[in-house]
Amino acid sequence: MKKSVLIAVASLAIGFLSNKAVAQTQDTTKKDTTKATAAPATSTTAASGDVVGVMSTSTNYAPMALAIKSAQLEPTLQAPGPFTIFAPNDVAFSKLPKAQFDALMKDPAKFAPILKYHVVAGKYTKTDIIKALGAGKGKADLKTIDGQTLHLSVNDKSNLQITDAKGNAVLVTAFDTQASNGVVHGINGVMMP
Repeated sequence: MKKSVLIAVASLAIGFLSNKAVAQTQDTTKKDTTKATAAPATSTTAASGDVVGVMSTSTNYAPMALAIKSAQLEPTLQAPGPFTIFAPNDVAFSKLPKAQFDALMKDPAKFAPILKYHVVAGKYTKTDIIKALGAGKGKADLKTIDGQTLHLSVNDKSNLQITDAKGNAVLVTAFDTQASNGVVHGINGVMMP
């Protein structure tokens, strides 16, 4: 059992590191076209502005930035932080029924807790996550800014997945978009507290 966990963590680390090498040789300005089944996660770097500003300038995370503004969380996430944002990409938000999304955009009191569930206090880069998974024998928990817990693990395809409070799993599809007050990782679904 212990050996299989170590093998899983090692393969995840190798996968993360190889994705980083590939991502450094590819154009990272292209739109993320990840669908419900996630492609291998990639690493990107862009260090211009706070986490909200970085998401606002990305076509992949523009819906998340708009939702943050709608839920009146922008001042919180423009603070010094640091923050780690697990940001649903544009495809993830498109999976929500339009009526539900529109209703949430009009009701900050209901939308804010959902969005805060995607935000962790502290800066956790891909390297930090790998270390946490290694220390946790393939599992790690991170606390959101509301004090709730996100459960990180490696799935059977060596992808990093996050399980929400309702038992739904999302995959991390992009790592390490840097901001002045934290880091943004892309995910392929909207998590629910």
